[in-house]
Amino acid sequence: MKILSIQSSVAYGHVGNSAAVFPLQRIGVEVLPVYTVHFSNHTGYGAWRGPLLSPDDVRDVITGIEERGVLGEIDAVLSGYQGGEGIADVILDAVARVKAANPNAVYSCDPVMGNAKSGCFVAPAIPVLLRDRVVPAADIITPNQFELGFLTGTEPRTLEETLASADLARETGPRTVLITSVERPDREEGTIEMMAITDAGAWIVTTPYLPLKANGSGDVTAALFTAHYLRTGSAAEALAATTSSVFDLLTTTYESGQRELQLVESQEYYAHPRMQFEVRQVR
Repeated sequence: MKILSIQSSVAYGHVGNSAAVFPLQRIGVEVLPVYTVHFSNHTGYGAWRGPLLSPDDVRDVITGIEERGVLGEIDAVLSGYQGGEGIADVILDAVARVKAANPNAVYSCDPVMGNAKSGCFVAPAIPVLLRDRVVPAADIITPNQFELGFLTGTEPRTLEETLASADLARETGPRTVLITSVERPDREEGTIEMMAITDAGAWIVTTPYLPLKANGSGDVTAALFTAHYLRTGSAAEALAATTSSVFDLLTTTYESGQRELQLVESQEYYAHPRMQFEVRQVR
């Protein structure tokens, strides 16, 4: 399997491609990372250094890959946080080029814009751009519950509302929706859930909630789910494997007391997920 991953890069810590690439490689995926920024660290620290790459530079890298004749070998394009408006055109162009070379390739988009606690933390134009142009071109999207609400003009809370919102998102183009953080009012206290919805059905998994802010965990989640889903063709299996790996990554990080994901220390959990959580079909 080959994945073209168009995301940010940091020297210190793990977000964007610096979070997604190693777990994918550890499960046997060949990754072609294309960087949109190369920062010293993620912006959550409030200070960082390094260049925001211009859309033309990012496009040039993709053109160079195309000139090697490998676009037809790519199984998926993966994208995450978009720091500026111009990068969307580059990503959509890359998706079109890859699909022209390999009609079976898919586009997996993590529509990063914010969360329920912090609100939107991207430029004001980005959520609208994601909703109107990027998400409709995707085959798989991996929003959290807050982002799903923005994409569909809804406020999903209950299981039924969340399923309905996912269906609205699927009507715009993507057939597979992974909701990375479902916080239903009637869930068991101290838990959090993930849900996957496809044409074949809908599945949910519940894990303990860990009280930490784990920058980059969404990037790992989107990457692993995309790879597992492409490999197995089963959203339920992909959800189970991804949830297990990410929970163990977060547990290792929490127990370390470190701010950054313990990505390398958790590598066995990607290669051999413990599958410790039950996935329930809810539709």
